[in-house]
Amino acid sequence: MLDIVHVAVAVIVNESNEVCISLRHNNTHQGGLWEFPGGKIEDNETVSQALSREIKEELGLEINESRPLIMIPYDYNDKKVCLHVRKVSSYGGVASGIEGQQVRWVAADELTSYDFPAANEAIIKAVQLSEKYLITGKFIDESDFLKKLSTALDSGIELVQLRLKQDDISDDAAKIIIQQSSVLCRQAGAKLLFNIPESILNTMELTGIDFSGFHADSRKLKAIDKRPEGVLFSASCHNTDELAKAEQLQADFVVLSPVQKTASHPDMAAMGWQSFSDLVDGCSVPVFALGGVSDKDMEKAWQNGAQGIAAISAFWG
Repeated sequence: MLDIVHVAVAVIVNESNEVCISLRHNNTHQGGLWEFPGGKIEDNETVSQALSREIKEELGLEINESRPLIMIPYDYNDKKVCLHVRKVSSYGGVASGIEGQQVRWVAADELTSYDFPAANEAIIKAVQLSEKYLITGKFIDESDFLKKLSTALDSGIELVQLRLKQDDISDDAAKIIIQQSSVLCRQAGAKLLFNIPESILNTMELTGIDFSGFHADSRKLKAIDKRPEGVLFSASCHNTDELAKAEQLQADFVVLSPVQKTASHPDMAAMGWQSFSDLVDGCSVPVFALGGVSDKDMEKAWQNGAQGIAAISAFWG
């Protein structure tokens, strides 16, 4: 049985919101591919200590501030790794390839143009996602909905799940909300995912509507055996089996709930942060924490393995 090699990995972001990547030497494992810099964690080191040492040795940078981004276990067949990824928001120095490797600063949305080791795919997804995921909530009519969405986008929301239920609104009003939400999100540079009944979507022509993908609730997640192609796909999960199904379907990210008690679901038991952390461990896709959480819980969410916070009431006017 192969031992698991634990690796500290840095996602270093500069003032232009570009990410530092480097090219692996041809004679190394996964040689000739681009990577996020880092290296093996020694027995006597924490992740932060290993990262500081490796980034100093590889790039000549001093890390000032970093926080957890994602942890990824991966089996290459000839090698098992566990990537402990931290996002570096403050550093000193000028990055250079001290070990003779090529180094580039790349915009986050351009990372998919580079060839990375397979284990790095989840890192790219995490880098390209925001830290807040808005799930749209209650509204009076389409005008009220769009006003609340505009307010949320103006506050900096960059990832939106448009959630409608069959009994929420008429088909005609739903079409207005869908079309106008697409326009508002495009103007704000936000990603828009649909969580809308098929009966509503089937009455519309989506070809001319700008959106990023689809979100499946846990019921739909259990029912489907194939993810939509060519778009983002996220899913709602509550336990290990649902997380495993989402990974099997190659979800781009998931929402895990309920972390804490919520007014909307008072009879549903909260898992708490420890159980959330335990469930996230070993999950190879970004996970948002949902349920009784808000901006004030962001740091706790990161420390427990979350991509960030998903919320209705905290982000919906």
